[in-house]
Amino acid sequence: MRQRAFTLTMAFVLVVSALAGPAGVAAASTQEQASVSFSGGTSGGSTIVVDEVTLPEGGFVTIHDNSLTEGNVLGSVVGTSTYLEAGTHENVEVTLEESVDDGQYHAMAHKDTDNDRAYEFVSSNGEVDGPYTADGDIVMSAANVTVSASVSFSGQPSEGEYVIVDRVELSEAGFVTVHDSSLLDGATFESIRGSKYLEAGVHENVRVQLDEPLQNDDTLIPMAHRDTNDNKAYDFETSEGQEDGPFLNADNEAVLDSAQVELSDEASVSFDTQASGGNTVVVDEVYLPNGGFVTVHDSTLADGAVIESIRGTSEYLEPGVHRNVEVTLEEPLEEDDQPFAMAHQDTNDNQAYDFPSSDGEDDGPYTTDSGDIVMQQNDVTVSASVDFADQTSDGKTVVVEDVDLSEGGFVTIHDASLKEGAVLESVVGTSKYLEAGHHEEVVVTLDEPIQETNQLLAMAHQDTNDNQEYDFVDSGGEADGPYTANGNIVMTQATAQVTAFVSASNQDAPDGETIVVDEVTLHDGGFVTIHDSSLLDGAVFDSVRGTSEYLGPGTHENVEITLDEPLEEDETVIPMAHKDTNGNQAYDFLSSDGQADGPYVAAGGAVITTADVNVEEMTETSTDTMEDTEMETETMEETEMTTETESSAPGFGAILGLVALLAAALIATRRQ
Repeated sequence: MRQRAFTLTMAFVLVVSALAGPAGVAAASTQEQASVSFSGGTSGGSTIVVDEVTLPEGGFVTIHDNSLTEGNVLGSVVGTSTYLEAGTHENVEVTLEESVDDGQYHAMAHKDTDNDRAYEFVSSNGEVDGPYTADGDIVMSAANVTVSASVSFSGQPSEGEYVIVDRVELSEAGFVTVHDSSLLDGATFESIRGSKYLEAGVHENVRVQLDEPLQNDDTLIPMAHRDTNDNKAYDFETSEGQEDGPFLNADNEAVLDSAQVELSDEASVSFDTQASGGNTVVVDEVYLPNGGFVTVHDSTLADGAVIESIRGTSEYLEPGVHRNVEVTLEEPLEEDDQPFAMAHQDTNDNQAYDFPSSDGEDDGPYTTDSGDIVMQQNDVTVSASVDFADQTSDGKTVVVEDVDLSEGGFVTIHDASLKEGAVLESVVGTSKYLEAGHHEEVVVTLDEPIQETNQLLAMAHQDTNDNQEYDFVDSGGEADGPYTANGNIVMTQATAQVTAFVSASNQDAPDGETIVVDEVTLHDGGFVTIHDSSLLDGAVFDSVRGTSEYLGPGTHENVEITLDEPLEEDETVIPMAHKDTNGNQAYDFLSSDGQADGPYVAAGGAVITTADVNVEEMTETSTDTMEDTEMETETMEETEMTTETESSAPGFGAILGLVALLAAALIATRRQ
């Protein structure tokens, strides 16, 4: 029995070792010193790229804004990388906690002092995961960053009316506009072929319809444009350039990219080997010059079962290139197979797939110029699949976007200690039992909340004893082990970013006037506000009963909040983390009608918790007892005041040390 558990553990370690570090990371030598190279440049406002960082013992590279120079050690953190293995890493993309402005930023090398692969510098009030130092100086590099936009575009076939822009990052809402190559000859307006409005943020695989279709192969130039008049309409051409001009980079040049687009009337399909629960498969890319569908046929197609082999088809796809097309199978695969992904036409132009119902008369497959059917066959292992994307979190839950299980089971969240071989200890949460099939937006509650950015792994687990209970940890790994495919555990990793966290216990409030919040972490400082349960009915402002004093960045415990309007009966209260958006350390959410000091947000919702409050009338005896207790407390406090210092502030001692180091480092930087 023990041998089996040991073997399972070793299998975990071997499998996850492949995730230990990205390609191109050099092993650190014992003599290697930490270093950071950071040139700044242009950012789309959601990410910043650090050119190179060397971490002798592993850790993180963190972006601090320029308030760092004023001693704002914790509040200056605007984003940190995922855990980086020991060695040198190039072009490290750091996701920011929220959009930033132009200015000077500092890329700082941080340690992982508690070896948990989670960045806890802010939530620990600077006590753990502090910066690397070299010769007594903090290892960091400062550079100016222009916050604007970024665009990425790769070569592709096109039917002439649509193109796909790989990635667009905008610091504020605007457009991605496609220009043809005449732009290079100075045809600023005549080169415009099409545009699409986008909200601020990162967008991938942006499909742009061209107002003027291509007639020939050409080099196209997607360009990021602003929405200067905020009307969501692209007015650059009609205003003769007075409105909606391009985003500019650090060199004051338009933000753009270019690639060759080739006109083609021949469809294509790319379909890679994959694991699946048998209910869905993903077609990596399909090009349909006239629109249509991508259909999954099982391997009996090779035996001539043209109609019977159909397992599922996509929704109607517009003409052009489509990536990562998920096809739901109407008849699931029950065992490993080599299905075909086939490009089908929409011959009757009704945008409905009629190939099987018409006995093959309508919506037949695309064919090549040589008469071959456009399709690709590949291996699909029937086991499970998991899709888990980077996300913001309230620290208590994470969302797994897509889970496909062949036989039912669970999706379990492991923390990054799994990569160190902590097979059982790494489990930090698991879903309820999931029936065999396809599941979307699976919410997993974490066993212990997280208060900082964490690298997590979502893993598909079986229900080996068929009791619909997750027994993997309790059984020492003997039951409910992970799904595997081709010798690999079915899992994927993502980053859960936590910018605020609130925790409060059920409590008695005899006078109804004071609520205690056990713990609140605010990365940028702010307030914790008590809302009553009318918030659940939409009373955003009227539900506010009281708010804390201003709380600086970091973690605060046992925060007492005196209510402006005391509770008169038992109530469920909702403590909510609020920002200090105008930086005046005063709570202006109500007086500004919500325009200032709004809540911290995670996964589309405010960061909150709930607590049941029991309001009791105090008897004379209980009042006397409380008065005696208060007198004793006052005596104790007077005694303690003689030894108490400002070090009672969160992490004050650790922060003072950092400020001293920073002062020396910043003086050196200015001299250079």
